[in-house]
Amino acid sequence: MAFDTGTLTKPQGDVADMAPSTGHLQAFVFALFFAFGGITSLNDVLIPKLKALFTLSYGEVMLVQSAFFAAYFIVSIPAAAMVRRIGYMRSASVGLLTMTAGCLLFVPASSKGIFALFLFALFVLAVGITTVQVVANPLISMLGRAATASSRLTFAQAFNSLGTTIFPYVGSMLILGSLATVDPAKLSGEALDRFRGVETQVIVHTYLGLAIALSVLAAVVWLRRKALVETPATATPILRAFNLLTQPRFAFGTLCIFLYVGGEVAIGSLIVNYLMQSSVFGVAAEEAGKHVPFYWGGAMVGRFIGAYVLRLFAPGKVLACVAAVVIALLTFSALASGPASGWALLSIGLFNSIMFPTIFTLASEGLGTRAAEGSGVICMAIVGGAIVPLVTGTAADLWGLKLALAVPALCYFGILAFGVFARRPLVTRQGD
Repeated sequence: MAFDTGTLTKPQGDVADMAPSTGHLQAFVFALFFAFGGITSLNDVLIPKLKALFTLSYGEVMLVQSAFFAAYFIVSIPAAAMVRRIGYMRSASVGLLTMTAGCLLFVPASSKGIFALFLFALFVLAVGITTVQVVANPLISMLGRAATASSRLTFAQAFNSLGTTIFPYVGSMLILGSLATVDPAKLSGEALDRFRGVETQVIVHTYLGLAIALSVLAAVVWLRRKALVETPATATPILRAFNLLTQPRFAFGTLCIFLYVGGEVAIGSLIVNYLMQSSVFGVAAEEAGKHVPFYWGGAMVGRFIGAYVLRLFAPGKVLACVAAVVIALLTFSALASGPASGWALLSIGLFNSIMFPTIFTLASEGLGTRAAEGSGVICMAIVGGAIVPLVTGTAADLWGLKLALAVPALCYFGILAFGVFARRPLVTRQGD
């Protein structure tokens, strides 16, 4: 199978001296980062809600993340092919409309009160988010000089973190604030179905609001679809993208995206239940949920700071340092008790902040016109968010939440190694 490749006609110069039209494109990309970041972080609020309603174990409820992040593995390469065929802006519209459809699927999932239907709705939602992310990552990297790509993508990721900071707080009030006092384990048959139908209405209302906002954004993007000048290139076999994995730097970086997303999502997924423990904060679900923004808010603050720091120090060295700090925080949280244990876990977000954009740009350095292909392969590695949380949840069922932190800690050891490996700039430009 082949698809038409394309290249972006990008202006020269850095962010500060771009033309106004390019500035508008940056604003559009920032909006995309905000939208898919915020919606993804709502999974952290959904998990304790669905765990309580369907009386699930940690391993079972982590299927929420598995269903969601599996989409990245399945859809990333086809999404990259679509970008090459119809362009960035049209692909973004398709992705946003798919996200809208996923939000609307929460309606039948709630009316039936079946956990599997919620998983399907999350998968469709993630298909759209995957498409949008395949568009956004290389696009923001191209809108400026290659030398400042890590800094620019880190700045864009700060808007992603703004969404992940705001959405969980509001979601905690809307979704977790209505956790019922009735124990669903004591109900059965039609009574249990009715109970779940009523209790999941708060989820439906939340996602219907998101569907409206996403449809409006999709319309705006479609109306601006000709704002980006793209030129067609040669036809390329779709599976050709995988030969990029023969490049050690790209392959190692792709593995680290798997490890990073898996570790970050695993921690975020457990935060509410972790803080609810009597040995940590000992608070109710809604109050614990309101602390989730500290995790994602730390990432937001760190990305604004990181956008500056990455202009001063080698990205690989910065990556290795923050990975080492995260390992130390995970170890401390697992061994400590009381508020100190909880705040140590929450503060990891600050040091996670620069990891995704830095790994992405270090892995993609020198790909040239194959940037969209590379983005597709790298986004496939986001499937780590489907696998690592599932392993972590199973570990939590076996050993408890604190010892389960050993799973994400192993992921960060891999990231530290990549930072050391990629600490020097790539001198030789990779061929097309």
